[in-house]
Amino acid sequence: MDRRPFEPDPGNAGVGMAEMSKTTSETKILAEGTVIIALTFILKDFLPPIYHFREGGSVSAAGMVPLLWFSLRRGLRSGLEAGAVYGLVHMALPVSYIVNPVQALLDYPIAFASLGLAGIFKRYPMLGVAVGIFGRFLAHFVSGVVFFAIYAPAGMHPIAYSAIYNGSYLLVEFIISSVITYIVAKRGLLEIYL
Repeated sequence: MDRRPFEPDPGNAGVGMAEMSKTTSETKILAEGTVIIALTFILKDFLPPIYHFREGGSVSAAGMVPLLWFSLRRGLRSGLEAGAVYGLVHMALPVSYIVNPVQALLDYPIAFASLGLAGIFKRYPMLGVAVGIFGRFLAHFVSGVVFFAIYAPAGMHPIAYSAIYNGSYLLVEFIISSVITYIVAKRGLLEIYL
């Protein structure tokens, strides 16, 4: 059977379309993740924070919502990847406070990648927000106990200091993120353009 050049092979009909669809989907997720990272940068790093702590940490105008929203839309893997990339971008900024390479990993890429844990709970967005922010809290908490214990007031245990310090701003971030995520979920915006 002779075929002309560039003529489709009848025995291979449709296989290329599945591969093209997967590539298109992956490209769409990558593009969406890039926009989410940029939006997070604008909300968290470009706009002035509502409150900024002396040794790091701040309350932003919904700075974590884009990463949480992306994780709830696209799942665990995409959320972890976008959060880690944003953490690396944030770590490269001059306002970053780095005392040790392990601390830098804990406070930046690991902490923000933890927001991707929300992607496990696509069907329960509020639980996803809580788990994602709690994951971020754990990364900052460990960093605080190990690397910032010297800042604890006299007589205060470093564990208590780290829990109070990091919990104080992340609790406010949790409230802001929860309210906005609730509104977004109720309006069906988690599934828009999927």
